[in-house]
Amino acid sequence: MKAMVTTGIQKMEMREIPKPVPKEGQVLVKIEYCGICGSDVHFYKDGRIGDHILKDDIVLGHEVAGIVTELGEGVTQLKVGDRVALEPGIACGKCIFCKTGYYNLCSEMVFFADPPVPGALQEYAAHPADLCFKLPDNVSTMEGALVEPLSVGLHAAGIGDVKLGQNVIILGTGCIGLVTLLACKARGAAQIAVVDLYDKRLTFAKRLGATHVINAKKCNVVEKIKEIFDGQGADVVFETAGSIVTIAQTPFLAKRGGTVVLVGQASESEVSYNFSEVMIKELTVKSVFRYRNSYPVAIAALSTGAIDVKQIVTHEFAFKDSRDAFDTVIKDAENVVKGVIRF
Repeated sequence: MKAMVTTGIQKMEMREIPKPVPKEGQVLVKIEYCGICGSDVHFYKDGRIGDHILKDDIVLGHEVAGIVTELGEGVTQLKVGDRVALEPGIACGKCIFCKTGYYNLCSEMVFFADPPVPGALQEYAAHPADLCFKLPDNVSTMEGALVEPLSVGLHAAGIGDVKLGQNVIILGTGCIGLVTLLACKARGAAQIAVVDLYDKRLTFAKRLGATHVINAKKCNVVEKIKEIFDGQGADVVFETAGSIVTIAQTPFLAKRGGTVVLVGQASESEVSYNFSEVMIKELTVKSVFRYRNSYPVAIAALSTGAIDVKQIVTHEFAFKDSRDAFDTVIKDAENVVKGVIRF
């Protein structure tokens, strides 16, 4: 089968690799869509994310959905022809985190495209059947590929415990910022202020339900937030950009007694943070690492229409043009909100 292999910084080529054979408990899935995630872009562009360093050739991609073409021994919950979204992380199932439902914190987690584990930007993937979630008839495989980032947004909103009528700030209008916006809106947030550097992205966020948009290049964000929220900050502040600048801003944007949720991961391993501001406001600072138990909820939200995730897709590329896809995401960041690769 064909696979797109990243061979170095901003280097990618198509190769023929062996087609996987499903083991016991696995299914073989013909991939139909793969989303281009920010972490994939970081590995392609910078060769690293924090302490995760790309040292060898790797297949990127972890936001995937497709059609089951073969069943491994013992699989009964799926059949050939089912359309599925693949949850890309395989936990050990035995540690205390797995046993208590916090499997995203499993130290033995094997996750698509987390070096040295290969991803799924390839024609077929063998994956545990219990991590392949069947899609309802009214949910496309393109939407199925977006269940992965949507799960991050749902988990972030849950960690932030966003409640009906609360005010929210989201720093960053990339894919994760926008799915966090959709998740907060679905939970009943009253005012949602979104901050970014690009007017086009902010206009897009406005269409998705942001009540206020702020271009950080054109004004003082802290002062603007005070103006919007009557001298107070927001109940919950989400940092989704993974920027050391916006991470450092978060405690100044939250109201007294509020919550800060760190979602984006900075390329740098260490970030300066004003803990005096945290303490005098008695803030709660939380962080998000991927998600847990979110796929069924995300798929149900798509199926019922509670969340429309396909509206965040601005660019679609053919599999053979994967390298151009990644280059476009990097070079045209102002216009590319979410890119997906079609097989």
